[in-house]
Amino acid sequence: MKSEFIRFGLGKFGNLTAILEIVGAIGLLVGLFHNSILLISSGGLALLMFLGVGVRLKIKDGLLASSPALFYCGLNLYIFIESIKIFLD
Repeated sequence: MKSEFIRFGLGKFGNLTAILEIVGAIGLLVGLFHNSILLISSGGLALLMFLGVGVRLKIKDGLLASSPALFYCGLNLYIFIESIKIFLD
């Protein structure tokens, strides 16, 4: 992963990104019991993956290389939208 972040020109953000992904994953698990945490975690991870897709587009990676970030962005966005519905009920 370090070499990928260096290739993206974001070498100094590699550790921060890893920590945010781990905290977000833990938040998704805890969010199974507390919807407000699910809302924050899924929204944060969706934003993180959206930025990942943006970086992939900026460095002109192909669709295949961008597809994991795009998939996880969509998945977390779906969880975020569904948790908003539950939160508002």
